[in-house]
Amino acid sequence: MPENRVVQGRMVTPKKLAELVEDGDVMEAENIEDADRTCPECGGDVVSVTYMPSVTELVTGYKCQDCDWSEADRQ
Repeated sequence: MPENRVVQGRMVTPKKLAELVEDGDVMEAENIEDADRTCPECGGDVVSVTYMPSVTELVTGYKCQDCDWSEADRQ
């Protein structure tokens, strides 16, 4: 069962969090984890999720729980 988390005041699944980071659909997403870092924009807590935007790509995305900031770690 995927672990849901509260992000910007609403409950999100791992797949929904990945879609927020990617700004589009993703194929699959793993569990949401604490990223052990703070947001560079507001200082809030950041969570991470590893996901597949396509069959050939595996990406780790980071999203602030309090504001719109997000980034993806692409190789």
